[in-house]
Amino acid sequence: MKKTFVKEIKEKDRVTDCFIVTKKDLGISKSGKPYLNLRLMDRTGEVEARVWDDVEAVGKGFDRDDVVMVNAYAVSYAGGLQLNVSGVERVSEENYTLKDFLPTAQREPGEMMNDLDAVVSGMKDRHIKALLTAIFKDQEVRRRFMIAPAAKAMHHPYIGGLIEHVLSMCSLVDRITDHYGKRVKINKDLLTAGAILHDIGKIYELKYDRAFEYTDEGRLLGHITMGVELVGEKVKEVPEFPKETSVLLKHMLLSHHGHLEFGSPKRPKTLEAIILYYLDDLDAKVAAVSALIAEEGEAWTPYQRLLERPIYKGGRPNEETQAEEKEEKKPGGDEELELFKKLTR
Repeated sequence: MKKTFVKEIKEKDRVTDCFIVTKKDLGISKSGKPYLNLRLMDRTGEVEARVWDDVEAVGKGFDRDDVVMVNAYAVSYAGGLQLNVSGVERVSEENYTLKDFLPTAQREPGEMMNDLDAVVSGMKDRHIKALLTAIFKDQEVRRRFMIAPAAKAMHHPYIGGLIEHVLSMCSLVDRITDHYGKRVKINKDLLTAGAILHDIGKIYELKYDRAFEYTDEGRLLGHITMGVELVGEKVKEVPEFPKETSVLLKHMLLSHHGHLEFGSPKRPKTLEAIILYYLDDLDAKVAAVSALIAEEGEAWTPYQRLLERPIYKGGRPNEETQAEEKEEKKPGGDEELELFKKLTR
């Protein structure tokens, strides 16, 4: 059983435990000596590692994406930690469980899938409901959808991350349609279907049986194209599926990144497509920033390239502070009590 996790490793620790190899390159030191440049991962994070001795012999014993037993010593390097590795040995599959090495959602995938089934069963549009039912009756699609991450690194980058992201967006759809529904006519079932299917191509774009990586098909086509193809195939299984609904749904998938430079072949041109873009962006950004805030360290994160800014982690009241503030705001004394009664009539 795994005992030492990346997040717990400190400078000068002796480390003997299992990790997934997510990077393996041959490097040459300034003195001309070869070394192995590794990155090791478990469910809590990644750490850089180096093999300095017997490089050729050690390197033959394992490959990238293998689970390996490592003997190492943790040192401080370039503002972070690095493991100086003295031994590496491949571990056979029966001797480990992947949940120790891949980050996972807090909720069980099967439980989240039941919630998604309930969303689909509550739909009023019989054609959209039939389409989603056909998609998730496909056991391969269903299995992949339950465990796929929503992204390799940016947001929800863990097993079950895709369905967690989708359920969050479905909840946002409920709120946005309640908010605007009296003033604007929003096709809620179409918008919900867009929320459910906008990233479905990621079940094939990404590999997630070991370290998260792109498949060859994913690199060549991308999840938007793959998602539209999947929806197009499943539409054929639904008798008399309206062509306009098919076009509108595919448009939502094609445009959900919002901008051509962000990978969308089309910009959103319907109300539902515009809402979907903003909800997707909102949920992804909140998840990404929340993960950064949760990390231990200074009040400010380092500069985040994808967000184009550092993030401030301080200044957020915790539960104890909020409870104290509520206590302070309770009326006390006759004058305050009378004022409170007047204000709350």
